[in-house]
Amino acid sequence: MASLFSSFFEPNISSSRGRSHDSLKNFRQISPAVQAHLKRVYSCLCFALIASAVGVFFHLLWNIGGVITFLACMGSMGWLLSIPAYPYEEKKRVLLLMVSALCHGATLGPLIDLVIQIDPRILISAFVGTALAFGCFSGAAMLGRRREWIYLGGLLSSGISILFWLQFASSIFGGSAAVFKFELYFGLLVFVGYMVVDTQKIIERAHFGDMDYVKHSLDLFVDFVAVFVRLLIIMAKNAPEKSEKEKRKRRC
Repeated sequence: MASLFSSFFEPNISSSRGRSHDSLKNFRQISPAVQAHLKRVYSCLCFALIASAVGVFFHLLWNIGGVITFLACMGSMGWLLSIPAYPYEEKKRVLLLMVSALCHGATLGPLIDLVIQIDPRILISAFVGTALAFGCFSGAAMLGRRREWIYLGGLLSSGISILFWLQFASSIFGGSAAVFKFELYFGLLVFVGYMVVDTQKIIERAHFGDMDYVKHSLDLFVDFVAVFVRLLIIMAKNAPEKSEKEKRKRRC
């Protein structure tokens, strides 16, 4: 997903089309070098998620989440993507990723604070559910030999466009509860699909020598947070209905 954002900062390389076409026909096993790269990617992703949790904690302490943290997140993300992946720039890029994750967590702080007031168990359930989905779909992408998963990218990009125009239309003409519910579930489906596609792209790029683990971690971080937020909202919306059903059962 971050690859959509990075397209504004990185030039298009025409030769990559031929490589991507060949990669779709690639059935080889993941090499030890790519496996080592994936370990670095997921380690970096883990630290980014920790930084995001710290950002949420900072918001709960000092109420800092809002427009400023959102702009800081976008700014640091854009800065990261504009820096070439040279070895001497590695520390700066990792630091920018952590800053972006921290600001992203602070931006999500108000939503998480609201969910905690409703039921703290929702937060844990949403995180565990996201982690399980992320692990399963990423594992399927890594273990599968068939690279046709990348074909999903076109369909998912169309899904993102649909979500964008639905939100744009809702902001102008007003949106109904049914449209909002569709956006939630359809968006969840789209971003779960991106987990598979982005993992496959990381593997294929690594096979061709692209070992930029910082940018690849950013791609997966964006996917993880997008799924987590939608699960959180869906579970928070369903919580009152579940509590009412439990009360009725107790009365009966």
